[in-house]
Formats: sequence, C-alpha cells, structure tokens
Amino acid sequence: MPDVNLTPHTQTLLRALLGQGVDIGQRSVVLTEGLYGLDLSRRTELPNGTLFPILERLRQAGWVERYWEQDAIAEAEGRPRRRFYRISPKGAVLAPQALAEAGAAAPATSRPGRARPGLAGGTGE
Repeated sequence: MPDVNLTPHTQTLLRALLGQGVDIGQRSVVLTEGLYGLDLSRRTELPNGTLFPILERLRQAGWVERYWEQDAIAEAEGRPRRRFYRISPKGAVLAPQALAEAGAAAPATSRPGRARPGLAGGTGE
C-alpha cells in the first residue's frame, strides 16, 4: 500500500511528525506547525545523515511538507531561519494506516518488550 519504504527509522520519524508520544496540546502544534530539523533529530534520536534523506524521500512521496519560518521570527531571536517539516494531508491519511500495517506485520519476536532467545547472554541453543 505505501509508496514509502517503512524502515524502522522511517516509522520513528513518521510517529514524531504525527505527534505521537506527546500530549494533545503539543500534538496539535506538531501537526499544524511541524518540527524543525534539530528538534526532529532530538525527538527521534536519528543522526542528520539518516534523518534528512528520509525526510526528503517522504517529501518526494507527498507525505511531508517543508517550509522556512518567517524571517522576522528568526531575526527577533537572533538566529538563522529554521526549515520546518510537517505531515502533509496525504501523509496524515496514509502514515497512520501504514504504521498500523507495519506493526501488525512485525513478527512477535521483534516487538518491543518481547524476549528474543539467545540475546540475553545465552548461547541460543
């Protein structure tokens, strides 16, 4: 279904752009205003070399929009303008569906909180 490769990093980024894991008020801000690159990097813990190529692929697929903040805001704070990223209307429809499908398709051993034999100091035999 998705026109995006839903790697674990892509899923993490989409969850951040959808405002998952934050309170309702903050989620509304994330969905309407988006997040700038450094904020996304902090929230997802993805390095820039991973984060920005994924953002560009999502943008090309139409799932993410990007825009520059207004000059006046940056000037008032004495810093360069920030580039913001937010989920697009298309992404707002497709991303939650794709994330749900990816979660349902994940094998039980790869889901968080599940033990995987042989990885906790055992031999796996």
